[in-house]
Amino acid sequence: MPKKLHWSFRESIQRVIEALPPIIQIVLAVLGAYSFAHFALGHEIPLFAVTVTISSLGFTRDARPRRVIETAAGMVLGIALSEVLVMVFGQGVWQIAVTLLISFLLARFISPSAAFAITVGIQSMLVQLLAAPPGGSFVRSVDGLIGGVTALLVTALIPRDPRGAAIKDADKLFDVFLDSLRSLRVALQNSDFKVADEALSRVRRSQPLIDNWRMSLDSAIAISRISPFLRKYRDDLGEQVRLLRGMDLATRNLRVVVRRIDFLLRDKQPRPYLAELIEQIFIGTMSLAQGLESPAKLEAAQQKYLEVIHQLDPKRFGIADELREASVLLLLRPLMVDLLCASGMSEDEAREELPKV
Repeated sequence: MPKKLHWSFRESIQRVIEALPPIIQIVLAVLGAYSFAHFALGHEIPLFAVTVTISSLGFTRDARPRRVIETAAGMVLGIALSEVLVMVFGQGVWQIAVTLLISFLLARFISPSAAFAITVGIQSMLVQLLAAPPGGSFVRSVDGLIGGVTALLVTALIPRDPRGAAIKDADKLFDVFLDSLRSLRVALQNSDFKVADEALSRVRRSQPLIDNWRMSLDSAIAISRISPFLRKYRDDLGEQVRLLRGMDLATRNLRVVVRRIDFLLRDKQPRPYLAELIEQIFIGTMSLAQGLESPAKLEAAQQKYLEVIHQLDPKRFGIADELREASVLLLLRPLMVDLLCASGMSEDEAREELPKV
């Protein structure tokens, strides 16, 4: 059956709210590019100054200056190349084919990005199909350069709060991670494998959240290198990179733990001692999530994780001979190492905290 169309008023409003910073940034950039090309240079209709600005900034999560430059460069290349070919061959049906062929071949030679080639091709076609503006040759290329430079300047001087975007993406991952731990605790207390099934389904869908966080954080770090307003956050962003790496590995290990617990609970026996361990991990991860904006919370998370990791010995709970149960404790060990690394401890230090088994 075909999927039903899904639309939510609440989600739509949320999208609009989240889009306000890029919308404002793009509007201001377009006004700047248009004003400079039209009023300062006298270009009657600076179409490409506007279109290059909009396309270079866009609404993509990846707001890195490198992406802005690549997009602008592709558009300006397409414009300039087509203007040269128009001067040589003129405009017409066969000229369209030749221009598009050359544009694609040159773009694929320059960049491995398929999007770059499409950008070059589209801009070359616009030059071929539109009437030449007043002002002579390469007016459109100049407008394209204005748009690209404006987009880069706005990226540095009117950033979209990429640090805030990275924190929001991190919060979404932590929400899933914490919800999964909460469900595991309930499942272990009540011997409810259906709750464990739901947790497994939830944590399996977490990879896009990690990817989004990584992209937002990469953008924030790249912008902080050129923006005078974000430079003061560079140390905080560097700390967040460590947190991301730890949570990426911890989430992968959590998937394995949830799978094992889901299998274990098929015997319908509650495991209160495991539920208690998961509760302690939950408390520590709550502090870890708060460490995104309050670094002091990272120490509290680390102390809680140390309490947990010191308990991960099957002999402590008298289950050394129960391979199915002991395996869960053993799988929790790499998870705790990753969480300790996320809290600021080195991997070697974290492994030293593991009890000998």
